[in-house]
Amino acid sequence: MTNLSRCALLFLLSGTSTAFTLQSHHPTFQTNKLQQRQELFLSAVKEDKETVKEEKEEKKSKSFDLNTYLLSKKETIETALEASVQSKVPQTNKICESMLYSLMAGGKRIRPVLCIAACEMFGGSEADAMPTAVALEMIHTMSLIHDDLPSMDNDDLRRGKPTNHIKYGDDVAILAGDALLSTSFEHVAENTPKTIDPLRILDVVVRLGKSVGPVGLAGGQVMDLECEGRGEGAVTLEDLTWIHTHKTATLLQVAVASGAVLGGATKEEVESCEKFALNIGLAFQVADDILDVTASTEELGKTAAKDLDADKTTFPKLLGLEESKIEAKRLVDEAKDSLSQYGDRAAPLLAIADYIIQRTN
Repeated sequence: MTNLSRCALLFLLSGTSTAFTLQSHHPTFQTNKLQQRQELFLSAVKEDKETVKEEKEEKKSKSFDLNTYLLSKKETIETALEASVQSKVPQTNKICESMLYSLMAGGKRIRPVLCIAACEMFGGSEADAMPTAVALEMIHTMSLIHDDLPSMDNDDLRRGKPTNHIKYGDDVAILAGDALLSTSFEHVAENTPKTIDPLRILDVVVRLGKSVGPVGLAGGQVMDLECEGRGEGAVTLEDLTWIHTHKTATLLQVAVASGAVLGGATKEEVESCEKFALNIGLAFQVADDILDVTASTEELGKTAAKDLDADKTTFPKLLGLEESKIEAKRLVDEAKDSLSQYGDRAAPLLAIADYIIQRTN
């Protein structure tokens, strides 16, 4: 029996008792008692509704198998990625090899999956979104190649392998990143199905361009470099949020929004997707910062405690470890609320939101 059932029974029985004793007790006293019982009943109703809602959400989360979904997408994504960079003349063999080395180095492929899931949520297909999904992973890979350079984060390990500049040298690594970026736009323009409205394809290209510009990845990275080593108290939570809104969250935001655009979403629907993705993007970074101080190099596939060694400002550094975990959970909850109107169609996106703060690497 739920709280609602028990309290309803109590309310009805106590109400009956009141009817028999009204003449022998003061009316005001009886009215107050009745009001108290009504308040108890209404409180139980509210609590019962919240419990039912939580149970439904938990049941829905358990009924959707994210691992199965990711595996169902991974093979086609990997095939599309490998086919996207092909050397056609001997002179381009080295640059293409360098591009593919990082592009095919593994990874979670979260951005392509987000794009496809959003497209499918609005009635589009995997094929509709795949060129953009590939482009997103190209841009993300470019950012990792450049991020690892000695002039940036100076890292020699990425996804458990030597970084691009360690294997091919700084010069080729820089050019491989540049080539991936330019190829990403070409890939969307040439390969998106002709059944998609050209204006929607143009919208996607514009979004991709903005995501790496001064109010995107590049601007966020510059601000991150400028804030490095400033010392305690010099970098505020507002500064850190700006950095990772643009350096990390923007590309995730474009992934979901572009998928929605390609799937035929309205302006309002795209905006709800952008809100969702901005919050999971920030949650992603908070989780990354937490893992940087709690996981090992072997678990991460990259150098652990790198931010600490570089004296970077992180969410745990500003908020503390436990508060950072609370903030990540808050961001994910807010993100999921943004998609509540889409019901079961949003199941893949909601599951990915949970995964972002539960992952171990």
